[in-house]
Amino acid sequence: MPEPASTPVLFDRALLRARQARAERLGPATFLRDHAIADAADRLASVNRSFVDAVDLGTPGDALGEAVRGRVASLTQVGIAPDDGAPLPLPPASVDLVLSVLALQFVNDLPGVLAQVRRALRPDGLLLAAMIGGDTLTELRQAFAAAEAEIEGGVSPRVSPFADVRDVGGLLQRAGFALPVVDVERLTVRYDNAFALMQDLRRMGATNLLVERRKAPTRRATLLRMAQVYGERFADADGRIRATFDIVWLLGWAPHESQPRPLRPGSAKFSLEAAVKGRKP
Repeated sequence: MPEPASTPVLFDRALLRARQARAERLGPATFLRDHAIADAADRLASVNRSFVDAVDLGTPGDALGEAVRGRVASLTQVGIAPDDGAPLPLPPASVDLVLSVLALQFVNDLPGVLAQVRRALRPDGLLLAAMIGGDTLTELRQAFAAAEAEIEGGVSPRVSPFADVRDVGGLLQRAGFALPVVDVERLTVRYDNAFALMQDLRRMGATNLLVERRKAPTRRATLLRMAQVYGERFADADGRIRATFDIVWLLGWAPHESQPRPLRPGSAKFSLEAAVKGRKP
């Protein structure tokens, strides 16, 4: 029998831990996380049910727990293994709610983690998570590509890839979640220049984590040209540049008999053809 396909290792998670530690020393930039945590609390408040046993999966710090206090009876913080190969320490059907804010975007085996979360949820349990995705940092990616092509004659991966919204929805279905919902919130943050943006990325612990990243230091000429290209293409009238951050929201339920189900084929009471043509059935 052929060997099962192994999960590709895109992200250097040991480097992630090191850069997160550096960010703490520099003074972390938490504005994206703070925004997403406040949004998570609002989204949870709109769910008309109570949760007893909840898990915070990988969210840095304690702010998420503070934000949802009163909405859950018990919240346990669970980390994702450094190599995200070890199973989550969650028995099957053991929790009612799993929350995660900005912790999943650098997971190598996201399908595997989602499948484990699904197994850990009790029937009608909820996953509510936010991750960076979509077109995040598209401006920086384009500016680096143009500068490298011009100065160095080639392009290397300078910005980590992020999950596409449509792909994330498919992963929720693949993991067995019912009633999956995926949406994206786009934030545009303005900076004085590209170097100010890069400093914020360092203070987020979110600089290039790709295993296949170029290990040699970036040439000064490339950095200067990148900043120039960024300003030429993505600056506002006042000279400040724009940076895109897409927060992808994932919501899915563990299946339960009380949940709405699609109609059986042929059970509809109205004719689609009649509706399209504007006729009464």
